[in-house]
Amino acid sequence: MAALVLGPVLRHVGERDATVWVETDGPCTVTLRRGAAEATERTFTVAGHHYAIVVLDGLEPGTAAAYEVSLDGSPAWPDPALELPPSLIRTIDPDRPIHLLFGSCRSPHTVVVRDPTGSGEDVLVAYASEMLTLPVERWPDAVLMLGDQVYADEPSEVAIEAFGRRRDLHKPPHAQAADFEDYTLLYREAWGERSIRWFLSTVPSSMIFDDHDVIDDWNTSAAWRRDVRRTSWWRERIVAAFSSYWIYQHLGNLSPAGLEADPLYRGVRGLDDAEPLLRTFALRADGEADGGPPVMWSYRRDFGRVRLLTIDSRAGRVLDEGARMMVGDGEFRWIEQQLEGGGFDHLVIATSVPWLLPRALHDLESADEALAAGSRGRVVARAAEWLRRAVDLEHWAAFRRSFDRMAALIAAVGSGIGDTRPPATICVLSGDVHHTYASQVHFPVPMRSEVYQLTCSPFHNSIPLPMRLVFRAAWSRRAQAAARRLARFARVPEVELDWETEAGPFFGNHLAELRLDGRSASFSIARSAKADGGTRAEPVEGAAIDLAGASVPPGAIPAPAAAA
Repeated sequence: MAALVLGPVLRHVGERDATVWVETDGPCTVTLRRGAAEATERTFTVAGHHYAIVVLDGLEPGTAAAYEVSLDGSPAWPDPALELPPSLIRTIDPDRPIHLLFGSCRSPHTVVVRDPTGSGEDVLVAYASEMLTLPVERWPDAVLMLGDQVYADEPSEVAIEAFGRRRDLHKPPHAQAADFEDYTLLYREAWGERSIRWFLSTVPSSMIFDDHDVIDDWNTSAAWRRDVRRTSWWRERIVAAFSSYWIYQHLGNLSPAGLEADPLYRGVRGLDDAEPLLRTFALRADGEADGGPPVMWSYRRDFGRVRLLTIDSRAGRVLDEGARMMVGDGEFRWIEQQLEGGGFDHLVIATSVPWLLPRALHDLESADEALAAGSRGRVVARAAEWLRRAVDLEHWAAFRRSFDRMAALIAAVGSGIGDTRPPATICVLSGDVHHTYASQVHFPVPMRSEVYQLTCSPFHNSIPLPMRLVFRAAWSRRAQAAARRLARFARVPEVELDWETEAGPFFGNHLAELRLDGRSASFSIARSAKADGGTRAEPVEGAAIDLAGASVPPGAIPAPAAAA
């Protein structure tokens, strides 16, 4: 009899439909039941592992009800042994306020995090504990996981021991993920903890990768790619990374209509073992950075009158010096098309690496890009390439052409295109940089939308003292002046917008909350803290701000008073 290995994971939830993902230990028929609504799906197989994503439709908007999962007719979820409340599917009500969680960089629970600024515990575990004490009406509508769900290049000791039981760790890539089987172990560790399993079964999730899902500095530069492709292990790593990401993360980002239209999804369901098909797809996806055919990882979701646009800022980079782009031309045109016609009160742009950094780091990254391209000669270019890799200078600011294009797009949407009513807020959500902050953006043109960069990282990871010192210094005026001088030396034009910190920087394991009600919006963060022998999520003082309009109803974690 088949059993669940992972899941159920509640993924796309709309007004009348929902998708639920599972991994099982054998081929089977998966049945999903919520009240009178029922759907079935046969598992597909990849390298001896079995998966299904079940589409349930015919639901009523704004309703919440428990659901059950059966495998070949035998009940598999809820699991009485976990002693947790039933998992719910709560459909979107377009007239209800929307409550989103977001963040990034989550080491598994098996990793001990030493964090002098907080408890060091996984903030998602803490948040799940808080949810158990609150009415369903105060639960979030979705969580956005903005990168580094698994650490292929920095696995836990538990994962390394599992790798070592099946291969020789003295051979490259040594104690890192090597193949698809290793990735399945990483996902099992990341999603298998009791509280996380329940949290993911009842809070809809949308996801996007970042570098550690593959390797640190992934697609930093053309020189980096040339070097990594010379290694003996890279081809198998990238095949495994893309194949597992498509299964574990990307499929659930798609709406039911998106699943139906996906030719790869149709293909894997008709094969005895889809591993060869996924390998071919993964190699094509990796080739995009070298100018190959594009693969779309970006996606759009609507929560009533809130539009979420999640942008791939890793796999689709164009890396040729002199023509570097964070997002290729074709994909950027798709992004622009998603914003035509308006019709939404808030625009949420999610991208794993921040669009706006501390101003000093922004100018440093833009200067380094120009210097590495040869603006001051070959000797300086080699030094700039070394620095780019050494300290991760590869955010949007290091792809200046794309940074400017994004700024122009946001300015056009926020100032009003034609007769289109602009959204009340445009919020760019990011992670990656191991600290949390909110910055308001000011454009040289009259804006009718409030624009913010909202960054939250990590969910569960360490923040070394040197990193904290660098980021604190990067917000100072002295550092900004020095970086601006470097940018002028590199012959980089100054950006035609400005931004200022409204909250932060904050260090520690954090989870951000974005609440959107009509045309009002607010932002706050929670951190993990020890309490009564366990862990709880508590609001961070001075981190709550009104982004637009009046205050909104409280979410799961009551926010402190908004900053002045």
